[in-house]
Amino acid sequence: MALKSLFKFAGKAPAAGTQNEAGGLAYALSPEHALAQYAVTGTLHGTFYASAGDQLASVLALADKVPAEFVAKTAIYCRERGFMKDVPALLVAYLAKRDVALMKRVFPRVIDNAKMLRNFVQIVRSGQVGRKSLGTAPKRAAQAWFRARTPEVLFRSSLGSAPSMADVIKLVRPAPRGADGAPDAVREALYGYLIGREVDVESLPSAVRAFEAWKRAPGTTSLPDVPFEMLTGLELTKDHWKGIVRTMTWTQTRMNLNTLLRKGVFEDERLTRLVADRLRDEAQVRKARAFPYQLLAAFKAAGDAMPQAVTSALQDALEVATENVPAIEGTLYVCPDVSGSMQSPATGQRGSATSAVRCVDIAGLVAASLMRRNPNADVLPFSDDVVAMPRRLNPRDSVMTNAQYLASLPSGGTACVAPLRHLNERRAKADLVLYVSDNQSWADFRLAGGSATRGTVMAEEWERFRARNPAAKLVLLDIQPYGHTQVQERPDVLNVGGFSDSVFEVISLFARGESAHLVDTIARVTIAN
Repeated sequence: MALKSLFKFAGKAPAAGTQNEAGGLAYALSPEHALAQYAVTGTLHGTFYASAGDQLASVLALADKVPAEFVAKTAIYCRERGFMKDVPALLVAYLAKRDVALMKRVFPRVIDNAKMLRNFVQIVRSGQVGRKSLGTAPKRAAQAWFRARTPEVLFRSSLGSAPSMADVIKLVRPAPRGADGAPDAVREALYGYLIGREVDVESLPSAVRAFEAWKRAPGTTSLPDVPFEMLTGLELTKDHWKGIVRTMTWTQTRMNLNTLLRKGVFEDERLTRLVADRLRDEAQVRKARAFPYQLLAAFKAAGDAMPQAVTSALQDALEVATENVPAIEGTLYVCPDVSGSMQSPATGQRGSATSAVRCVDIAGLVAASLMRRNPNADVLPFSDDVVAMPRRLNPRDSVMTNAQYLASLPSGGTACVAPLRHLNERRAKADLVLYVSDNQSWADFRLAGGSATRGTVMAEEWERFRARNPAAKLVLLDIQPYGHTQVQERPDVLNVGGFSDSVFEVISLFARGESAHLVDTIARVTIAN
């Protein structure tokens, strides 16, 4: 009699030919799909299983394997739809060596602000993409970036370092001409001012003149209309801070709530209301292109002394930031991964700048958002097994409350098969099963090095589930930059990644039966001639 444990039913799952970073059996994504996954989740900082250098090497190796046009479209997609910064800049820098014509076409869409320009210059000069100097074409693209912006905008964008805007100007040497090509004395004076030269003060933009006047006599004039970060190194009174908060952008407000608290701004009830109204303003939330997890981070960072009006406004803003969460027809199971590797920072190890938001926080946030929109959904948190919840989630609770509850559950190893096995044991019916995980499954004990003819345990359980639910679909939302998955992409399986609200649009299209696979979505991006 053949050994049953060796020759047990294996479903129709294809053989898994590789291993993931945790050592478990996995399927390799195609080069296009893997590049897209790195682009929408990668921050080029160390993750639980991979260093920053590993990520960089993987992205560049994958870019070499795909058409240059797909690299260009990926850069556009992950900047415009994924709101990412580092990888899109890296891909444009890569194109500067591989296909200069494509680089020039995508540059204005990807390098769309001063931060992105500084990223691009830093990456090119590092030598990591095969060149250490900007070269003619990248320099011309950067010069066009300067021409397309007014002197006022350039001055307001001159924050930041390593490289600073002064460093970029010295490297790029933009001509003091505007978009029309005409000589511009104001622009010439500004460039000189930014690199530390003596210039005719009267030729400088009015904002620069006001800023310099205020620095000379801070108590004699009103606050200049400049980014508040330019003022924080100076001696500011409580009244100054009350003036600053009135002109802050939505993002500046969200990022500096504790600073405003320390400076006494919230002692003024009118200013507290102003801040709260700004944070919950739907138009400003959308314009800021905020990641939902950034609002969660602000909420977590707010101490007990933070006015309730402000923390309530953050919760309202989160509801706006997750407004694309789809209402799913039929039965939905959401499976957030709460395992040990999910305790790592969501955006990687950044030293003193490491985010307090963990991968598990994002998993909880996605699950809570889906439950809020789909109150009949069942949530199955898992690590090496389905994790029992001390109490059921209440879909009427805020997204913030449920997200924090899920993230607080005990963790263990990673067995992505656990929820599907749980559902199969109960012969459950479902239309959509959605995972939020880093997909680094290893605790199901189907490790690499075993039979080359066997699929992952999760893929086999999905075949069993589909045999009972032939119309069911599976979504694997991966929030870390790795190139493997537990179930291969196919019409009933979507592998997608990302932090932005746009990922919900992709899931919604897929759930409705419309084409929404990540590679196809990127391939549809148009590039202007």
